[in-house]
Order: sequence, then C-alpha cells, then structure tokens
Amino acid sequence: MGISFLGIAALLLLLDLPLDQYSASPVAAASQQAEITYGTVLKLMHDRTKFRLHSHEVPYGSGSGQQSVTGFPNVDDSNSYWIVKPIPDSSDKQGDVITSGTVIRLQHMKTRRWLHSHLHASPISGNLEVSCFGGEDQSDTGDHWRLEIEGKGNVWMQDQKIRLLHLDTGGYLHSHDKKYTRIVGGQQEVCAITRKHPENIWLAAEGVYLPISNKK
Repeated sequence: MGISFLGIAALLLLLDLPLDQYSASPVAAASQQAEITYGTVLKLMHDRTKFRLHSHEVPYGSGSGQQSVTGFPNVDDSNSYWIVKPIPDSSDKQGDVITSGTVIRLQHMKTRRWLHSHLHASPISGNLEVSCFGGEDQSDTGDHWRLEIEGKGNVWMQDQKIRLLHLDTGGYLHSHDKKYTRIVGGQQEVCAITRKHPENIWLAAEGVYLPISNKK
C-alpha cells in the first residue's frame, strides 16, 4: 500500500512530527524498496500473520502493568507507527542507514514510550512480556534491541525479513495466533522468546522513510 505525498504530510501532522525533517523527498513505503534510516516512521509487520506491531494507552492487567503491546490486524491504524531511534550516547544520527547487528530503539509515535521487555510473563503464553515504557527523557537498556537481518544484505531495507533481539533478556520479538478475548478487533499477543523461530520474523511495511544522510 503506497502513501501519497499529501498523505505523508497529513501523517506527519497527525503524529506531531516536524515537517521540515521530512522535506527532502521522503519515500512512501511500498512505492519502492527503501533503506531504513534513523528517524523513519514505520509499521512493523509480522511476517507470518501480517499483523502490525501495535500499542495504545491500555495497561496490562497482569505482569508489569505497563502499556500493552499487541499485534493489530488492520493496516490503517495510527497506533501502529513507530520511530526508529539510536540508543543514547550513540554517534548515529537522523538519516543514517542501519546495519545488521546495530542496537536500536523503537519509539511508539502516539504515546512516545519505548518498545520494552523484561522478565515479567506475557499474559497469554507465559513467555517474556513486551510492553511500552518510559518517555522522551526516560529510557533504559530494557528498550535496546539488536537488529538481525535474515538472508543476504547488511543494510536494513524495507520489506526485508529481520529479527529483533532484546539485549537484557535474550528474547526475540515474537507473535503468534494466540488472541486476546477481551480486546476489541482480534488483536494477538506480542511477546519475546529466547530462541529463533519462524514466528519472530518481521518486516518494515507502511511508513515514511527518511532520505539517507550518510551511507555507512
């Protein structure tokens, strides 16, 4: 699904992003394959189920009680947008491409919290819970994920299969067919598991992709 340039502008306004950061010919996802750079706003699609990584201001009723993260079945939902950010004290900057093995953070656009994990049990499967935590000035190592590119290539590209490994727990970002019965819309559990599995593969899908400022 492509995004028109008018759609890009509307998306940036909706998500409260400064337009000038995205003025240099941003690439609409699915119009062409693009490199993922820091500052890119994207949706992560679970490879097998095609659900999007999603969060909203609904806390878990168990475990950490932090903001819940789910898999969402519909493409057109603004709660499924994430900004790709470097870790604190990194020399990486907006517009830099991201290579396999790089440690990144994903910031939820609507709530500004970070994709996070820890040793709490996930609500349905009892695996590692994945939540959203912190804020603009509150982030810790529980928000750090190592990018692992599947197959050929060393630079993260749109529509390329990846895994995200949580550094603190050793768990891979994971989803499956197990769905919440009390959440509207057939949302499925997102968790982390400490082994590679076909269901912890994701792809960068819809979004606004920043131009490259510095090829590595």
